[in-house]
Amino acid sequence: MTTDLVAAPHKRQAHGLKRAIERFPFLPALIILVALLVLNGVYQPRSVSFVGITGLVKTYLALMLLAVAQTYVIYAGDIDLSAGAIVSLVNVTIITAMTALGGDTGAVIAGLGIGLAVGLACGVVNGIVVAALRLQAIVATFATSIFFTGLALYVMPVAGTPAPTAFWRTYGGRILDIPFVLYAVIILAVLLVVLARTKLAVRLLSVGDDQQAAYQSGLPVTRIRLQGYALCGLFAALAAFCITGDTASGDPLVGGKMTLNSVAAVVLGGTALAGGFGTVTGSVIGALIIGLIGSLVFFVGTPSEWQNLVQGVAILMALMAGILVGRRARR
Repeated sequence: MTTDLVAAPHKRQAHGLKRAIERFPFLPALIILVALLVLNGVYQPRSVSFVGITGLVKTYLALMLLAVAQTYVIYAGDIDLSAGAIVSLVNVTIITAMTALGGDTGAVIAGLGIGLAVGLACGVVNGIVVAALRLQAIVATFATSIFFTGLALYVMPVAGTPAPTAFWRTYGGRILDIPFVLYAVIILAVLLVVLARTKLAVRLLSVGDDQQAAYQSGLPVTRIRLQGYALCGLFAALAAFCITGDTASGDPLVGGKMTLNSVAAVVLGGTALAGGFGTVTGSVIGALIIGLIGSLVFFVGTPSEWQNLVQGVAILMALMAGILVGRRARR
């Protein structure tokens, strides 16, 4: 009798945690994010100031966008290993286009439009190859990543072409004394809220949860998966805009290392690689976690030759902690 009375509150707490994580899969990631912010603040107080946080967001906004791009594909149980290559292709394309058009404000706007079109086209190609032709996503997108990288090298064989001044000064500047990057974050938040309220996000999750059941219920599975890849291409183009504004130059290989980081950010945020479960909010938090881990490794004074190793171990530990907490809560 006494044992039952003691156990009951624990069962209610466990049930409450399970419901909370089912509703907000990013909760474990959010806890890790807060802990990393505290640790960064301990070792470098200026890193958690307004200027420090703004700088962090500015540096990792491209990864945040690419993690969002990856999330919409993973929702449906797919994956896109060409996401970083799309970033590279859009990066060199917009700089080449802006420079060819004169580099003024009109040229910048036109170049951004061309970049969005390129990103969308790449996403549609991936969607056709994976969803319509039914090739394995991991193999097909690996192949298209090589193709997109080849196109990027054709457009700009050597890195270093500078971006138009009007573009990178705007990205790194201020409007009404507020950093431009904060406006970009607000626009991103609004866009994600709008997309979360559309049928596409729900349908992608339904396909990822059970593709056969989704097909039998009348959902156009092929079209939905293709739309997921198209959306991934658009967000990859937006990520390219950010990395171009941050680096102020073109590099046909700039997105190469971002692909696996984007997948790690998605998993850190609580989204299941098998599909059918997760949130884009978690992916954004996951990208910030990766950024904060990199900052912390630097702030604690880790020797340069050990930084990659320590950062990798820290990301792995964060992944394990988030997955274990989420898995235990869902039992």
